[in-house]
Amino acid sequence: VDIMDADGTASLPVTGGTHLDEDIVGSHFLDYDTCISLAHFKGHAMAGFGGAMKNCSIGIAAPAGKALIHSGGTSTTQIFGGNQQAFLESMAEAVSAVAAQKAGQMAYVNVMNNLSVDCDCDAHPAEPTMEDIGILASLDPVALDRACVDLIYSAPDGQDLIKRIESRDGLHIFDHATAIGLGTTDYELIEV
Repeated sequence: VDIMDADGTASLPVTGGTHLDEDIVGSHFLDYDTCISLAHFKGHAMAGFGGAMKNCSIGIAAPAGKALIHSGGTSTTQIFGGNQQAFLESMAEAVSAVAAQKAGQMAYVNVMNNLSVDCDCDAHPAEPTMEDIGILASLDPVALDRACVDLIYSAPDGQDLIKRIESRDGLHIFDHATAIGLGTTDYELIEV
């Protein structure tokens, strides 16, 4: 296990961001040539859902970076209380900085099991209400998360998670992610 910020932080530039000029990550992130994001796809109390984009924004950010994203770019110390759309847009901007730093040397994997409305970071997450769906992978985090969300919407038991996503305006992240060129919501599911 590498504690990425054990020796400090690094600033990754955000190009074309509305809220962020930088993404603050642990300095050890720069030590790696490639990165594979392995995320447990599930609901999330703030983002609506968590998958590749949440994993590569909040998950990779150092504490000051987490605060910057959560606050919509207004604070490196205050985590909660920002504007919801600015938070979602800041997550997309942070992922764009991470992906740009690795310049095409990233892959993304979402594991769709134990599908609770709550994140693993919740001390007492709600019990899963959905059947496991499977494991999805892509070189595009936007397409991957969109495919996962679409599978939730088409599942016969996805109502709880859909309600969580919509109550947090979680789909808005796709609008901003595509607008800044992070990826596309178009995809083709290939079963292996």
